[in-house]
Amino acid sequence: MDCPVCGSTIPEESGVCAQCGMGHVGDESAISSAPVQAEEIAPAELPPFFVVSLWKLAVMSVCTLGLYELYWFYRNWQRVRVREQKGLSPAVRAVFALIFCYPCFRRIRRYGVGIGLPPGPPMLALALLRIIVELSGVLPMPGNLISMAGFLFLLPVQAYANRINAEKVPGHDRNARLTLANWAWIVVGGSLLLLNLMALFLLPVRTSSF
Repeated sequence: MDCPVCGSTIPEESGVCAQCGMGHVGDESAISSAPVQAEEIAPAELPPFFVVSLWKLAVMSVCTLGLYELYWFYRNWQRVRVREQKGLSPAVRAVFALIFCYPCFRRIRRYGVGIGLPPGPPMLALALLRIIVELSGVLPMPGNLISMAGFLFLLPVQAYANRINAEKVPGHDRNARLTLANWAWIVVGGSLLLLNLMALFLLPVRTSSF
């Protein structure tokens, strides 16, 4: 059956969505909208962190003008809330990703070290660089285009998270395919991005004459 929240396929024997952590009890008519408790999820059913391939993360980040990055933070904080049983709000921490960027990276690193993996990339440096790049969005055109490169600092973190997920749940879905919703975002967001770039670099700049 398909997950009513994110649309991913839920294995019949699992009952838990590997993408968002939502679960169901009994048949398809009894869907639970509450987050699944950590002790109710077997490690083989739910990867510790959000699953996405690096190329898909890059493409979706660019074509959604950064919205997919907020979704990335939301999904990772959702996994943290389920696992740690804390009353944090994934939505709030995603919206204020500049503030909660490093705490998210640090949790991923700490989890990896805890299961015996090498420390991974320098999370503090990646977080600081991403914050600096994101703040460039306040610059006038075309300087604010630099902010679109913020996803580059998520790629090493996602690569490390993918190692963790592969270590804990070897057979999980790698989320390397584009869904219909993904394609819709790519078409709409990519078109807007292309129009903005054409307006910026191709149209003549009018100067006032005296």
